Amino acid sequence: MSQPSVILATASYDRTIRFWEAKTGRCHRTIHFPALPYQELGTEEDTPQQIAHKQNKPQHVNRLEISPDKLTLAAACNPYIRVFDVNYSSEPVRTFVGHSSNVMAVGFQRDCKWLYSGSEDGTVRIWDLRVPPPPEPETPPMEEYQEFAYICGEIPRPPSPPVNYERNCVRGYGNVSSVNTVVLHPNQKELISGDQNGIIRVWDLRKDSCSYELVPEPDIAIRWLSVSLDGTMLVAANDRGICYIWGMSPGKEMTSEFEPLCKLQAHDTLILKCALSPGNRYLATASSDKTVKIWNVGEDFKLEKVLTGHQRWVWDCAFSVDGEFLLTASSDATARLWSTKAGKEMKLFRGHRKAAVCCALRDD
Repeated sequence: MSQPSVILATASYDRTIRFWEAKTGRCHRTIHFPALPYQELGTEEDTPQQIAHKQNKPQHVNRLEISPDKLTLAAACNPYIRVFDVNYSSEPVRTFVGHSSNVMAVGFQRDCKWLYSGSEDGTVRIWDLRVPPPPEPETPPMEEYQEFAYICGEIPRPPSPPVNYERNCVRGYGNVSSVNTVVLHPNQKELISGDQNGIIRVWDLRKDSCSYELVPEPDIAIRWLSVSLDGTMLVAANDRGICYIWGMSPGKEMTSEFEPLCKLQAHDTLILKCALSPGNRYLATASSDKTVKIWNVGEDFKLEKVLTGHQRWVWDCAFSVDGEFLLTASSDATARLWSTKAGKEMKLFRGHRKAAVCCALRDD
């Protein structure tokens, strides 16, 4: 099967991931999540009542990310990560477990050697994609499951159908607060996280330690981080509708300095996503005020366009590789493709039955 030139995907509270044709707006593939999650993983501290409660949590996807080679799609779920083949099976090809709460961030290393993730459990983790998945498990006889048995924190249950759960988390970085967002620096040697307490941390992957901390506003949650592709700029959006922008030294092996560039009151309500366009021409901010705003980076973050049309919160946005288009996802159950230059809606993607909470676009 030939690789599509544009991959456009959305996920919704209706427990589906949908792939769309950018030109026609037609949904050409749907991945359905079951109403009840997998046989829930527990810890040795969990009581049977807590385990039963976990088993009845509905599935949902918090974040989507398409790999740089456009072959796989990672879905950050609760509390695991599922990886799908973009072209073939609608069943996950890999499932990574280790987080104990909502996974809020997921992304790929440039060469697709590993995944990174951040969770409300307060940890940032790295998952090795080079390790081959385990063989398909067989469903054992039911009599083997009459009692709980803990193996590496996993409560084995007869899977139906069998699913491979991989615990190949190779690194974990502890936090004291829920992690809302994680980005990978273009140097591929640092992860930057933002948490519910308003702290931004730079994690040195070579030393396995936190090398830098920023606190724009104490106790004001960092909702999203965006780092420019050339590593010269970091944007942090918080729950007061403010974007903080710092300059970073280009060409350095590791980040050691952050120069404050701008404090931007982008919205009067929550910013749910911020994104720098490739080439650093635009900054997009998606908000609970139902709008997306486009800011001109080269003109001191002058407001360029206000995208209106969504009827509810706008949860996510993603630029095309040339920055000419922006994809958005909203609680109004739609996704929309916009012209950033004209500020107009170019295509409406309708098909979800509940809120569309995340989207992903890969056209390079």
